[in-house]
Amino acid sequence: MGLSIEGIAEVFGVIALVANFIAYRQGTANRYRIVSAIALGSLSIHFAMLGAVAGAIVTGIAVLRNLIALRWRGKLVLWGFISINLGFFFWELTGDTPLLPLLMAYTSSIIFTAGAIVLNDPVLIRRWFLLAEILGLAYAILVGSVSGTVFNIVNLTSIILKMLQDKLAARATNKGNDLSEK
Repeated sequence: MGLSIEGIAEVFGVIALVANFIAYRQGTANRYRIVSAIALGSLSIHFAMLGAVAGAIVTGIAVLRNLIALRWRGKLVLWGFISINLGFFFWELTGDTPLLPLLMAYTSSIIFTAGAIVLNDPVLIRRWFLLAEILGLAYAILVGSVSGTVFNIVNLTSIILKMLQDKLAARATNKGNDLSEK
């Protein structure tokens, strides 16, 4: 009475979910990149076990991208990872996978790549990643990934809540400054 492949895949999806929720709440970009790499590795295994090749590839690439971006974030690294994504995208076009899920997975991955390598401010990273998470959500729904769907919904919620929290904190600070000036 063991778990099915799908059940084991969902366990990896839950690990990814928890780790990525923690990642989006990190105070520095590098801490985000490290925790996110753990989440993405789990999600890559999840998608591979479900047979969602594009999801497995782009999240696997993202693990490497996040680890490399800890040290290097120049244009060469950016274009290298964009090229890797495009290479796998064109390779997958030779198969029988429908175009729409491929476009969603690889567009999301390229947005994440640009944000992870170019941006170093967690506030800007969160804003940039909203679109990528929406595309990831659509991909997860299309490939039937329950954990991937929940993963992206939680990530979107986490990003939005953190952005609202930061906005409220900034307002409170500004109100405090206004009162002290009177």
